[in-house]
Amino acid sequence: MSGFLEIQDLTKDFGGLRAVSGFDLRLDEGALTCIIGPNGCGKTTLFNLITGRYRPTSGRIEFEGRALSGLRPHEIARLGIGRKFQVPAVYPALSVHENLAVPLFAQAGRRGLRGLLNGGRGTGEIERLLAMVGLAEKIDAPARSLAHGQKQWLEIAALLASRPRLMLLDEPTAGMTPAETEATVDLIVRIHGETGTAIIVIEHDMRFVERLACPTVVMLRGELLCQGSYQEVRVDPRVREAYLGKGR
Repeated sequence: MSGFLEIQDLTKDFGGLRAVSGFDLRLDEGALTCIIGPNGCGKTTLFNLITGRYRPTSGRIEFEGRALSGLRPHEIARLGIGRKFQVPAVYPALSVHENLAVPLFAQAGRRGLRGLLNGGRGTGEIERLLAMVGLAEKIDAPARSLAHGQKQWLEIAALLASRPRLMLLDEPTAGMTPAETEATVDLIVRIHGETGTAIIVIEHDMRFVERLACPTVVMLRGELLCQGSYQEVRVDPRVREAYLGKGR
């Protein structure tokens, strides 16, 4: 194993339940990939294994040649893996500006006292991040006043503030309106194009995946069912059966 992200024969059991089973995945540096599958197929468990929330029953996960098994979540985050959960985790009582100041200050602190004294990357960086996610005009607004989709975008901006090398986005359009979903597809494509950050997106909405137009991995019952372009996986009879059932 010697790629950017390498997952080999990954398995996770919870008692008698096998949530992930012999899963393999290779992600190149700077790649954009979507993992899809019906609810309960193991997608979120996979993210939990990559980020150290769960330890695998067997198998290996390596990031830039380093084994992740046994590392704590904060240690994995410091290697450059950032994650966004389904429910937006913003600080509602803080302003949009302050929500981004927090991760910027935390990153500055990782560089020691000199980083803290320099105050991180400051307001200019916050303005740049907010412009990227379409929230520049909301910079002084309290986070609680944002619409649901805007809170999701603010959390993505906070994730970008930590300068991750790999972003894990868990159903970033959950609860969004159709217009917000379309804007989020455009945002992910723009972030990928402008930053070169590797991104894995979890989804189950095939329309979203079609718009994202990137390599797609299909999970079913914890296993890798198939992978390829969206056009390739959508016509796979196993995928149609997984989503529509037999006889449809």
